[in-house]
Amino acid sequence: MSTRALPPFDPRDPLGIDDLLSDEDRAIRDAVRQWAADRVLPHVAEWYERGELPVIRELARELGALGALGMQLDGYGCAGATAVQYGLACLELEAADSGIRSLVSVQGSLAMYAIHRFGSEEQRQRWLPEMASGQVIGCFGLTEPDHGSDPSGMRTHARRDGGDWVLTGRKMWITNGSVAGVAVVWAQTDEGIRGFVVPADSPGFSAPEIRHKWSLRASVTSELVLDDVRLPADALLPEAIGLRGPLSCLSHARYGIVWGSMGAARTCFEAALDYAGAREQFGRPIAGFQLTQAKLADMAVELHKGILLAHHLGRRMDAGRLRPEQVSFGKLNNVREAIEICRAARTVMGANGISLEYPVMRHATNLESVLTYEGTVEMHQLVLGKALTGLDAFR
Repeated sequence: MSTRALPPFDPRDPLGIDDLLSDEDRAIRDAVRQWAADRVLPHVAEWYERGELPVIRELARELGALGALGMQLDGYGCAGATAVQYGLACLELEAADSGIRSLVSVQGSLAMYAIHRFGSEEQRQRWLPEMASGQVIGCFGLTEPDHGSDPSGMRTHARRDGGDWVLTGRKMWITNGSVAGVAVVWAQTDEGIRGFVVPADSPGFSAPEIRHKWSLRASVTSELVLDDVRLPADALLPEAIGLRGPLSCLSHARYGIVWGSMGAARTCFEAALDYAGAREQFGRPIAGFQLTQAKLADMAVELHKGILLAHHLGRRMDAGRLRPEQVSFGKLNNVREAIEICRAARTVMGANGISLEYPVMRHATNLESVLTYEGTVEMHQLVLGKALTGLDAFR
């Protein structure tokens, strides 16, 4: 039996998950964590309270310089990072705020990924370098006012007119919409659902911002209005036909959420752990009471199980073996558990848990949106149900 001394127990990494990371993994994680600490954490409570992200364009350029935009893609100014490295970046960004991770996810995993995977070489050369640098912000137009979980029923339509396409319709709940320089828009055509690269300065295109949100307040969310937007033939994404295109983009974005949600959960767990050690009641820190320790233990177990799950899915993605059903597994579990960790942290912190002086309530309300977008709980349950039984319960 080995007599080597065991490493000390780390309350913030109780399973020693850091041992799974390479030096490059840690360097990327630490760089993103430091950027978020310097540029987001000092201001995010104020942005959240005001319901705006006033420096989004500055942040996008800084994230581009950091290599975080489209970082999982190859070429065209993208970093070519591994799936695990991209996941670690998402975790650190959402540890600051879900709105910041959403900015990066929509830019890289939806808009840039769609152009990279389904676009022409001319489209890639035109858009991806500027999007990777953050000079151009992108958005992804799939969800509509009456069609969220069932995108096949979308009403946005594109018709041919000579050599052009003419797009008409509306999209809803679009992250980055009103600050985007380009939108990837999905529409019904006589050939099925197709994707289009729509410059934001196209006549007939507008993106009014959605106000009065109580979640993801430090984020730009918009409606897209397409009023007979005329596009040249080469605006069509040539390799995307049918729902396969947008659904593969969503699967890529959901993978980032598997990691990101654990970042929000980690912040809330650590806030509760620190608070419990400092807060005294009945003559001693509340961390010394059994019920508080039970909450902290349960939170730690679910948090680090979720991080291990994210790592496992990342390794599968890097090996080219990650199935969409497995992404649904991760999204369903990790976001649901992250919300429960936030709620438990709030109870540890009592009334202080609802104050913006602490991050817990901000993360809890943000995660209510994360729970819904990129597939609701019910949709992911049905994806897994179909995979487990072979029977389709969607219809």
